[in-house]
Amino acid sequence: MKNRLIALALAAGLPAMALAQAPSLQKLWETDTVVAVPESVLPDPKAGILYVSLIDGGAWDVDGKGGVGKLSPDGNHYNGQWITGLNAPKGMGRYGNRLYVADVSEVVVINVAKGTIEKKIPVADATGLNDITVDKKGMVYVSDSKAGKVYSITNDVPTLYMDNLPGANGLKASGDNLYILAKKAVLVSDASKNLRTITDLPNGGDGVEEVGNGDLIVSEWIGNVFYVYADGRKVLMLNRQAEHKNTADIWYDKAAGILYVPGFNGKTITAYRLVRS
Repeated sequence: MKNRLIALALAAGLPAMALAQAPSLQKLWETDTVVAVPESVLPDPKAGILYVSLIDGGAWDVDGKGGVGKLSPDGNHYNGQWITGLNAPKGMGRYGNRLYVADVSEVVVINVAKGTIEKKIPVADATGLNDITVDKKGMVYVSDSKAGKVYSITNDVPTLYMDNLPGANGLKASGDNLYILAKKAVLVSDASKNLRTITDLPNGGDGVEEVGNGDLIVSEWIGNVFYVYADGRKVLMLNRQAEHKNTADIWYDKAAGILYVPGFNGKTITAYRLVRS
């Protein structure tokens, strides 16, 4: 029947994609408004927990109020005191037993097994470290939104990787590529640092996650989440602006098909199932 419908659509001069179901998000659960200004979330499937970065204050305040909490995969059990004493922690990335957290001017390295801070890696002159991603070789990338830069960290030594990226925020390493959100631009860089614009967003991008085959899920902090096709087409899947719920640094679990969305000032974490035809 589906093939027949497509044939009829083509005969009528309509594109076959018009019959395909647009990607959408099915809400699974949402926490109570108890999460202390969550900026990012990162699942640990083996341990059965979600790590959540907690600003618990102003977005860039160096106040020692921030930390990293733990949340159960069903959203019912929340521990906001796992790691404390940070400032305004945002993006997170993991490699092996190390959890890397961007915290204003330094990258905090947490020993996951021990639940302790192993060390802090200062990034010279940085005041706006935001998102983190780790590639398959363990290279850490961190964005500096205020300076428009991306740094790489090897053997705990940060080096400028790319600059002239105003508003650099969301990062996602994928093979030899690095996806970058810079204000409204959704960019991809190859191993030689050649940049290509995939699409532009209506507002400033925050988090970027890979779905597969070059398709992405991208969030705008103001409350929007888009599905972005590899060819640049985009579909608005979520708009929470009327609810005053932000959509910050998202995480997509490919294996489970679940998108986790930190609500920032809304103080919630929400889980959605990605539905595609």
